[in-house]
This record gives sequence, C-alpha cells and structure tokens, in this order.
Amino acid sequence: MNCNEIRERMPDVAAGLSEPTADEGKHLESCAACAEQMKAMRKTMALLDEWQTPEPSPYFDVRLEARVREEMAKPQAGWLAWFRRPVLAAALTVLMGVGVGLFFTRTSGIYNPDLENSMSDNVGVPEPGTAVSDLQTLESNHDMYANFDLLDDLDLQQDVTANP
Repeated sequence: MNCNEIRERMPDVAAGLSEPTADEGKHLESCAACAEQMKAMRKTMALLDEWQTPEPSPYFDVRLEARVREEMAKPQAGWLAWFRRPVLAAALTVLMGVGVGLFFTRTSGIYNPDLENSMSDNVGVPEPGTAVSDLQTLESNHDMYANFDLLDDLDLQQDVTANP
C-alpha cells in the first residue's frame, strides 16, 4: 500500500465511516507523514462534530414569506424579455464581424465599382509596347531612370582616371 492509496480513503476513516484495513493500518504505523495527516484529519472531524449550527432569527420565516409574496406580485416578464438580450448580442456580433471583414478585404480606402468594371473589361489599360504604355512606365519609374545618369557620370570619371 502506498501513500496515495491511503490518502484516498483517509477522510472516510477519519470520520469513522469505515475502519482502516490491515494494509492501511500497517502503512499508518510505518509512515509518519500519513499517520500525522490521519491524526490531523481526526482532530478536524472531531471539531466538526462538536460544531452547532446557529438558530435562525425568529422573524426569518415571516420575512421570507413576505419577500416571496412581493416577488409573486411583480408583473411577470414575457418571453420577449429573456429572448431580447441574446438576440441583441448575436446581432451586434454579426455586425462587428461584417465590419471587420469589410475593413480587411478592401485594398483601397474608397471602393469604386465603375473602376472595378473598367479594370475587369481591360478598358483604358494600354497594351505593352505601345507609346502610351512606355510613357506610363517612364512616369512610374522616373526616380530609377534619373539615377542612371549618375551611373553614366561615374563610368566617365573612371575612364578619365584610367586613361590620362
């Protein structure tokens, strides 16, 4: 018998609901920790047996009956009262979910359905290699192309210093 097995039955034995078995008795004699715990539990059970419940106030029953009558006299709320709160909470949850979903699915700040239709029909989008497409590419990459002049100047300076 080990300590865990005897600790499971210790409250029943300490309360006097059952007697310890021979194995439990041997373990209690050999294990000081379990014997000390059994002694403490028996003291606790003895104190609980001596404890007397306090008597309720003599006016307790009168006040309880009056309170019950008051509660019974109140108008009863219909089925709508308990149904309203969960429905409002669910509606608020759905609205917040839709709002958050719309917030994260929009790629731009303003939604323009006409622009989306024109983009889907490829109207207004120039074909690659045309003059309009080349001009749009130059405009969007202006900063990068402007820095190419600096590279040309560096190549000229290196040629001058290498061939004096």
